[in-house]
Amino acid sequence: MKSLKLVTLGGGSSYTPELVEGMILRAAEIPIREWWFVDVEEGAWKQEIVVNLARRMVAKAGLDWKIQATLDRRQALEGADFVTSQFRVGQLAARYLDETLPLSYGMIGQETNGAGGIFKAFRTIEAYKGIIADMKEICPDAWLINFTNPAGMVTEAIRNYLGWERVIGLCNIPVGQKKKASEVLGLEERKLMTRHVGLNHFHFHEVWDQEGQNRTAEVLEKLYGDAKPQLVEAVKNITNLEFPIELLRTIGQLPCDYHRYYFLEQEMLADALDQYQKGQVRAQVVQEVEEQLFELYQDPELAVKPKQLEQRGGAYYSDVACQIIQAIYQDSREELTVSTVNRGVIPYLPEHCVVEVSCLITAQGAIPLACPPTKGLVKGYLKLMKEMELATVEAAMSGDYERAMEAFALNPLIPNGQAAERLLQDLLVAHEAYLPQFAPVIADIKEKRQQYD
Repeated sequence: MKSLKLVTLGGGSSYTPELVEGMILRAAEIPIREWWFVDVEEGAWKQEIVVNLARRMVAKAGLDWKIQATLDRRQALEGADFVTSQFRVGQLAARYLDETLPLSYGMIGQETNGAGGIFKAFRTIEAYKGIIADMKEICPDAWLINFTNPAGMVTEAIRNYLGWERVIGLCNIPVGQKKKASEVLGLEERKLMTRHVGLNHFHFHEVWDQEGQNRTAEVLEKLYGDAKPQLVEAVKNITNLEFPIELLRTIGQLPCDYHRYYFLEQEMLADALDQYQKGQVRAQVVQEVEEQLFELYQDPELAVKPKQLEQRGGAYYSDVACQIIQAIYQDSREELTVSTVNRGVIPYLPEHCVVEVSCLITAQGAIPLACPPTKGLVKGYLKLMKEMELATVEAAMSGDYERAMEAFALNPLIPNGQAAERLLQDLLVAHEAYLPQFAPVIADIKEKRQQYD
């Protein structure tokens, strides 16, 4: 049995202890030889704290894994079998800009949706250009498990524009959805099956039981219906406003938590503006949570993942990454919802584009399963959102200002007009340090602004 070398990009992430815990729990199935954690200079102090905790966790588990930390990505990638990605270009300061600049224009500010999501994609895809170039040279047979957001657009860029086929994108939302269905139906998760259709942070799903019964309508009513609905908490970074139940009944499928931004746009915007005025945008909340977490992580007696990590948001991301690695390594054909190539399972989207659907995970990667049929409303939204994603990825790859404008115009959370172009230019200038592909455009914007000043 071949022992494995793992590499984690973004080793200083506060999520890392969950990833380490997941691998420890699977130590009998995944024979790890060494595990390298990589970060950038700005995150070096976090990485040191997190990796020391990882070493304590591994020692407590009685494992002999070689744990290494480095800022030299190429050194880490040499001979890697699996690479996981959980980095944030520009760290939380960049997220704060993604959230607050749109809000200052009266638009949704969110890190994976709207203008903020587009710019997170711009920065992340630019960073991936160098990563993929290194992987092609140093570890051409490695699998890349990407949970750096916006995971769908990033996976699209990696697979179809940077040319790395051995990649799977993942998200924690589908895991939480299955847990919710299990809770409201009173059935074990293993006795339920979900079928997803759509894109990362914009998918719909059905729930089926072991007897082949479609339980979707029942779950929908118990979660969102009129008669004593069970108020189930949304993911940590989304305000839990009630969905419009009649719309969900019309769709006939269960929504993603992020659909609140599209189906309750004005209500979510009002809530976000209220948080902004109180100085409580999500980036600020996360900053406070992370400060508490890193204080805990420094405790030399701590050798387990602390319970407080669940408050960070993104629960189950790391555990799903471990599941995927195990499924590829063992060719177990485990069923998971991931971002991968469409291969025609959503017939009204491009065959080779990246979608988020239920798949079997094999030694050859993700094999998409047949998707549930969708109504015109869902089809229309998915076509629009995919075109927006493709415009975003192409702008990120090329630095083309017109393509960036097109991405803004396609995005339902960005009202068209002069304010949209001003916001685009503000975000380009604000993130200049991380957007070299847009350097000529940004220089031109700054020059024109100086002339007006």
